[in-house]
Amino acid sequence: MSNTKKLALQAILVAAALALSYIERFIPLQMVIPLPGVKLGLANIVSLFALYFLGWRSAFVILILRCVLGAVFGGGVTALMFSLTGGLLSMAVMAVTRYVPFFSVYGASLCGAAAHNIGQIIVAVITLNSIYIVAYLPFLLLVGLVTGMLTGAAASACFAALIAAGQRPFDKGARHPDKG
Repeated sequence: MSNTKKLALQAILVAAALALSYIERFIPLQMVIPLPGVKLGLANIVSLFALYFLGWRSAFVILILRCVLGAVFGGGVTALMFSLTGGLLSMAVMAVTRYVPFFSVYGASLCGAAAHNIGQIIVAVITLNSIYIVAYLPFLLLVGLVTGMLTGAAASACFAALIAAGQRPFDKGARHPDKG
């Protein structure tokens, strides 16, 4: 893939991730799961795609741009701290699990969701200057299991369609995204 084509694709993926983050605001998840800060993590579908089809460097760039632009467009500095810390920790964990033989895209998504929750709790502990916020982590991790599976399923369906259309993951030596 040429550098120009890759840059254009990265820009499109940043825009898609921002759009999914914005759309997610209108999904009344708090009515089903009455916990503050709970989100589906739809933009993580884009992160998983970037990780599997473009490589970890591109995935990190897209994630950072999404977090920064999301904060500029409506999140503010506090939202940037939470999303960037959770997102970077999540992406680091997914980048590692991407190459672990028994993890499929579902496993990478689940591990990423858990890491994101842990990152957000770390920021909350620092921001609120209270260790007691850690008591909230088990609830977030439980919800993260569900949202991680949903995101993994959506990413898996997208991957299957792309692979059927002839698109191949970035790293030719890596295992298939859906095979553990």
